[in-house]
Amino acid sequence: MATPLAETIAREYGTPAVVIDMDKVEANIARVQAQCDAQGLANRPHIKTHKSPELAKLQVAAGAKGITCQKIGEAEVMAAAGLDDILISYNLLGEEKMNRLGRLLETVSVTVAADNATVVGDLPKAAAVAGRPLGVVIECDTGRKRAGVETPGEAIELAKLVAASPGLTFRGFMMYPTEDGWPEAQKFLDTALAGIRLEGLDAEIISTGGSPNMKNIGKLKGATEHRPGTYIYNDRMQVEVGVATLDDCALTVYSTVVSRAGADRGILDAGSKTLTADPGGGLDGYGLILEHPEARIAKFAEEHGFLDLSKCNERPKVGDIVRVVPNHVCVVVNMVDEVVMVRGDEIVGILPVAARGKLR
Repeated sequence: MATPLAETIAREYGTPAVVIDMDKVEANIARVQAQCDAQGLANRPHIKTHKSPELAKLQVAAGAKGITCQKIGEAEVMAAAGLDDILISYNLLGEEKMNRLGRLLETVSVTVAADNATVVGDLPKAAAVAGRPLGVVIECDTGRKRAGVETPGEAIELAKLVAASPGLTFRGFMMYPTEDGWPEAQKFLDTALAGIRLEGLDAEIISTGGSPNMKNIGKLKGATEHRPGTYIYNDRMQVEVGVATLDDCALTVYSTVVSRAGADRGILDAGSKTLTADPGGGLDGYGLILEHPEARIAKFAEEHGFLDLSKCNERPKVGDIVRVVPNHVCVVVNMVDEVVMVRGDEIVGILPVAARGKLR
């Protein structure tokens, strides 16, 4: 049986609908801000999760020091909405991006990350467009094997290159340690800091990242800020690693059971184009149905969520509206243009996903 709120959402917006509970959003913002404050760390939230200037403003109002963006298009949307002190935590390359970065730097304070000399070689073009210095942090790989220099020696050499480049200012180091790799990150940082200080440089920013790492903040001596993102909504992955509970999950996908062609199977109207096929680091199934936690979303077609109901004591019926907690909320948000905001049993508005897919 659908709740009155679910029936209203289905009637006014249809399903699948991506819904955020603003009371939980605000509680998540306050909790993580308090954790950062308690450790004496600046909170620089990553907006890639919500992609909303309005939510970013709530984070800043709660005490966040600036924001983190992964794409220049995201940063442009945030700056246009009045947000400032933006870290772009990604290598930017090419004439088109340098022109855009320069125009952005004209209007707001921007720091960018770099992990190689080719990127550093392009960045002075942006500073020249803006007519003001561009801050650069060196991204360091401390175990994820994604982006980042692999050794402290490389970090030191790249910091020297930044400091010697026209229009650039070396600001520090950025890292994203694995959840159990903080001792190794400390060794990397200590060596890199000692090396740059011998060169007459210092790091005003030591930035760590990740909502899963909220349980580790305060462990890295010398850190100045943390970049959590997913915490504003949370998802099954955050619950799995122990930094959130299901009650902290502010975003759910309202979906309708549209078929029950067999006793142990069913179909949701939310498939890979809504919930995405992100396995969430090895989670069982592709989302948790709150009303039927024993049900398993076993696989997807584009608009079909295939249900395995073999372990359910009570099976959903055709027409039932259910709420799904996604495996990975960031990619779900990126699939829609807007989300429905609720408080309690009331719909309070529609929030555009304003920075979604912005190329220019």
